[in-house]
Amino acid sequence: MKRKIFAFAFILELLFSGSAFAEIISGPDVAVVEVEGGKLQGYIHDGIFTYHGVPYAEADLFMPPVKVKPWDGIKMAVAYGAVSPQNISQAEDMFPAHWYWPHWEPKNYTQSNNCQNLNIWTPGLDDKKRPVMIWIHGGGFEAGSSSVEDVYDGENLSRKGDVVVISVNHRLNVLGFLDLSAYGDEYKYSGNLGIMDLVAALEWVNKNIARFGGDPDNVTLFGQSGGGAKILTLMAVPAAKNLFHKAIEQSGAVELMGITLPEQKAARRVAELTLKILNISPEKISELKNVPYSKLIEAANKAMAQAKEDGEKIYSWSPVRDGDYIPDDPVEGGFPEQAKNIPLLIGSCLNEWATVPLFANMPVTQSDNKNFWTDSQISAKLKDKYGDKADAVVNAFKKAYPNKKAVDALYVDTRLRTRAIKTMNATLNPNGASVYAYVFTWETPVMGGYAMAYHCSELPFVFNNIALSETATGGGERAQALADKVSKAWIDFARTGNPGWKAYTQSEGATMIFDDEPVLAYNHDAELMKLLIPYYNY
Repeated sequence: MKRKIFAFAFILELLFSGSAFAEIISGPDVAVVEVEGGKLQGYIHDGIFTYHGVPYAEADLFMPPVKVKPWDGIKMAVAYGAVSPQNISQAEDMFPAHWYWPHWEPKNYTQSNNCQNLNIWTPGLDDKKRPVMIWIHGGGFEAGSSSVEDVYDGENLSRKGDVVVISVNHRLNVLGFLDLSAYGDEYKYSGNLGIMDLVAALEWVNKNIARFGGDPDNVTLFGQSGGGAKILTLMAVPAAKNLFHKAIEQSGAVELMGITLPEQKAARRVAELTLKILNISPEKISELKNVPYSKLIEAANKAMAQAKEDGEKIYSWSPVRDGDYIPDDPVEGGFPEQAKNIPLLIGSCLNEWATVPLFANMPVTQSDNKNFWTDSQISAKLKDKYGDKADAVVNAFKKAYPNKKAVDALYVDTRLRTRAIKTMNATLNPNGASVYAYVFTWETPVMGGYAMAYHCSELPFVFNNIALSETATGGGERAQALADKVSKAWIDFARTGNPGWKAYTQSEGATMIFDDEPVLAYNHDAELMKLLIPYYNY
């Protein structure tokens, strides 16, 4: 039995297969629940009630989300909903990571500005008040969806932890973050629509999740890469105050996308250039709504590039620090008052983007990588990368990660690791909630082990979805043993605010190293980071 239902055609197949359909829906009232707007029917698989494509809001182009119009009868919630339009060019599926870029194309999912929908997995429609874990997908603020990766399926995590798992779609790129506020009050918040969608989803959860056996007063956000940056942003959004109570940020702390945000001046410049490229005058701004998405995103991306060339401090599509909806930077200068009582679990992978370039030439890298090189080759590569600091870097690396080899020092991530440390230090408050740190160092063995602990490599372990990711993890008992530990830590944090190890402080730097045998280390890589990126201001 397939775990996911992607299209109505699959429903028909099940309908005509007799007993197969009974495994999912065993009676006319099973998995039917009433929410604001009307009744929903999902399905049940191995005891988990599942709902896909649940509408939490709706929206016109460049306008804030509003409540869904009520519907008559029962709305079927068995297929994933529309995703935000996006234009990603990718030559192939990034094996073994399986970032399924083709899933983002219209042939697989409907793309629509009305992508305000979410998915729910819950063990029961009762009054048990389970912890609620809301997954926010990656892809920066530009791309992705709640179902772009198979491992985003929340069934195993829900069952293991007796928790309610939710994943959310929302507007992205030019539709979610084009700041048209200079062209009229109706566009006042157009630069932050993607975040407004997420707040609308949190509001929907707050009002409806008790009907799915969830506790609206115990909500944890967890997200990776761009999803982590969105969570940091939400911690600084007044409209999101009290709508979530804990946060897990995975590999997503970056300046201008989470730690800090671009100023409105830079965002408005992108909008100005977009209109210029499209030959639309400010007086005819309403014509922008008639521009086909493919033409709009092409113009807006060119405008973004031009704005950066002109010196504007803007990195990519992201929310806007407008002094109103988002008053201040999320992290720079310390977390805002509203976030100081939110426990934070934060970390990154050891290799992150350092090994991703190797994905582009897999026929070579699967057998020509650090696991096959001679000692002389390794020494030459270390010398070539680090020069006179090579020996010092290797020594500091071995102190930080005693179970790794000298060659592994070639692929240490500094960008996301240093930003995680900066975020933790900014979050610390004597009267605030605890902060917990981790680094994921487990290396995938597939295809000669070239990918190591790459960006996204922790996801199958967080969701306890090793069986859905064998091409990424290799499957088997070794991977499952670590998934049991990682997913338990995430569940424990969602339930209690403590993942099971000592909280981080700037003096001790307690950090859980997730590998075959997880180890709690203290300030383990402080010397290494100073060597590799001495100029960074924590």
